Amino acid sequence: MGKIKLTNIRVFTNHGCLEEEGKIGSEYRVDLTIEANFSKSAETDNLADTVDYVHLNRIVKEEMAIRAKLLEQVAKRILERIMNELQLVDKAEVSVSKINPPLGGDVEMVSLILSKTR
Repeated sequence: MGKIKLTNIRVFTNHGCLEEEGKIGSEYRVDLTIEANFSKSAETDNLADTVDYVHLNRIVKEEMAIRAKLLEQVAKRILERIMNELQLVDKAEVSVSKINPPLGGDVEMVSLILSKTR
C-alpha cells in the first residue's frame, strides 16, 4: 500500500449559505490523500498501472466549481467521483477549507474532512 497526497489545491469559487458568498465567492484550499496498491506501477513504470494525480486534481477542480451551500456536499462529491472513476483507490480523504470564512472573527480558515473506504 502507498499514498498520494495533493496538498494545498487552491480554488476561487462561490460555496456558502449566504447569498453574498454565491455572488462574490472566496478562496478555498483542498488537501487530498488517497491510498492504493502501487506495487504493479512500481515494477512497470507505466502510468496506466497507477493512480494519475492529474486525474485527481481535475476531479477536485470540477467538483469545487459546482456551487454548494455546505462544504460537506462538495467533499462528498469529490470522494464519490474518486471511488467511481479510479478503481485502484482503496481509501480517500479530502479536506475542504474556506479561507477567511465570514464568522465575525479573525479565523484563518475553517476545514471539513471526510474519508471514504472501498
